[in-house]
Amino acid sequence: MRIHHQPYHTIWLSEAHKVQVIDQRLLPHRFEVKQLADTSSVVTAIADMVVRGAPLIGVTAAFGMYLASKEALQNNDPKAYLQLAAQQLRSARPTAVNLAWAVDQLESILMKLPPASWPERALELAEQLKADDIGYSEAMGENGLPLIEALTQQHPNRAINILTHCNAGWLATIDWGTATAPIYKAHRKGIPVHVWVDETRPRNQGASLTAFELGQEGVPHTVIADNTGGHLMQHGMVDLVIVGTDRTTATGDVANKIGTYLKALAAFDNQVPFYVAAPSSSIDFQLQDGLSEIPIETRDANEVKWIQGWDGDRLTKVLLTPEDSPAVNYGFDVTPARLVTGLITERGICTASEAGLRGLFPERFPND
Repeated sequence: MRIHHQPYHTIWLSEAHKVQVIDQRLLPHRFEVKQLADTSSVVTAIADMVVRGAPLIGVTAAFGMYLASKEALQNNDPKAYLQLAAQQLRSARPTAVNLAWAVDQLESILMKLPPASWPERALELAEQLKADDIGYSEAMGENGLPLIEALTQQHPNRAINILTHCNAGWLATIDWGTATAPIYKAHRKGIPVHVWVDETRPRNQGASLTAFELGQEGVPHTVIADNTGGHLMQHGMVDLVIVGTDRTTATGDVANKIGTYLKALAAFDNQVPFYVAAPSSSIDFQLQDGLSEIPIETRDANEVKWIQGWDGDRLTKVLLTPEDSPAVNYGFDVTPARLVTGLITERGICTASEAGLRGLFPERFPND
């Protein structure tokens, strides 16, 4: 996708084989590329949300394993070093399943090989996961596009209004995005679309990141306060809701950015289709009950109490609350499968259910 008319991925290798990422904490006001030179810097980048979004976190962790494999060769016990690095990467953030999914893949393969071969093989695997993620996102775009095309047939004389929450765009993946992929496909096909962009407190990933990338692509959009969505749905101003996911269970429960559940409730009450763009890398086929089994990340309360913005010529933070008022910062909530119209995956659209997912991913379920 584009930034200032130049094509970018969210992560790449420099000529010196250093991992390069876009520092998403500074967008939309400043665009900076940050170099991740070692494993510890990758762990910090994931934990501090230099990179964020479940698919991008997974791919970044894979490149972290590549860096760890090079560092391990300088250690007296390479296998112990790699295992420790893998655990540090896995623990950087708890909710997004892509993180452990990517690290586990590389660790299991590398441990079967002689250490001298690790860097080359790890880089191959990381690049493959990156390419796979791009393919997944574009396929979700193609699979979700007919939903928008069908709405265009119903409303031929106006733009289709789509609401999304947080940032499930290309900045959360490598390219195209998850929830935004069908939107970008429709826009490039000439279908008139308009996106309601939830600000997504407390870190405002919608207002900063989703609005930024939609603007860069020329997609009409409007930023709204998080609590506006229900009002818009009541007045027929939302045709479709598409959100992303950080972890979806084998039964279709969806963990996503805090506030997603409330959007699903409003959509259900107003008969607005509510779809989740869920690449298979974000589906935890081992889990059955999202409410009891998905770990919910609790982040620093200061993210609620303070807000970052642009003050003329610099980024600054200001205190929103009384200084001594306590705050709590749950990063995610779980939307029960019964509120989800369907899951948009790289293999097609299915119901948010075990039967639906079995139909698309039979190899991921044990034989009955």
